[in-house]
Amino acid sequence: MNIIRNLPGPLLVFIGAVCLSFGGLIIKSFEGANLWQILFWRQFFFTVTVVIYLLYTYKKNFFSTFYKSGLPGFIAGLFLGIGFAAYVFAMYYTTVANTLFIITTETIFLAFFGYIFLKEKINLVTLISILLGMSGVLLIVGSSLSLQTSEQFFGNIIAFVMPISFAVLIIIVRKYPDTDMVPSQLVAGVIAALIGFVVAGKLLISPYDLFLGFMAGVFQIGFGFILITIGSQTTPAAVVGVLMLTEAVLGPIWAWLFINEIPPVTVVIGGSIIILAIIFEFILSKKKK
Repeated sequence: MNIIRNLPGPLLVFIGAVCLSFGGLIIKSFEGANLWQILFWRQFFFTVTVVIYLLYTYKKNFFSTFYKSGLPGFIAGLFLGIGFAAYVFAMYYTTVANTLFIITTETIFLAFFGYIFLKEKINLVTLISILLGMSGVLLIVGSSLSLQTSEQFFGNIIAFVMPISFAVLIIIVRKYPDTDMVPSQLVAGVIAALIGFVVAGKLLISPYDLFLGFMAGVFQIGFGFILITIGSQTTPAAVVGVLMLTEAVLGPIWAWLFINEIPPVTVVIGGSIIILAIIFEFILSKKKK
């Protein structure tokens, strides 16, 4: 695990964002499971993944990691757990494009919270990257933001919980860079799984849906959030926000490749703009150091 921690923080955040980008594809691929069953099994396997990571990393000091993360770790876990539930809810009731667009507002929340709570100034390079990235996302999904039903409207509103909860997590990680906040992921997984367990009624689902729950819990959010949490310790909040835009451009691409949702020209153009924003941030920020 030390190999992971020795990698550059921005690279870890980027890889984590790639993992998260499969969320919409996986959730839309469930055949018979309902919203709350999906939430439970997704978070169940996520929790197991985090437990294995913490046991491998800390061994006999497993329980002491929660004590060291303290109240900040619990608060981060609480917010993220609610965010996990909101993400599945939004993906279930509204479109992947709508959800991804709303999630990208985390760039705004991260920059704003970083400035307010961490006194991290937003330099010109990062500001331009944020504006470029957001314009690309707007181009991709702007035409799809039509509130056709009350369910879709409610799904869009709930989706805003995820970027806020994610921003809170990253700000706490940045506020306490010497404290391992991965234990907060376990808190988040347990909270979200309990929500799914209480509401779902019955948990029995098909083997196919169970496999999708495994993929979502272990690969998508398991690896994704562990890498992002570790990488955020050494990456400015606003930069994390720019790199997280990767999720928005790759999500529609996976849908195109695996379930034959052919993206329009605007998706290709918008995706190119987002990639340009990420490259712009990497190259110019590195030169300024």
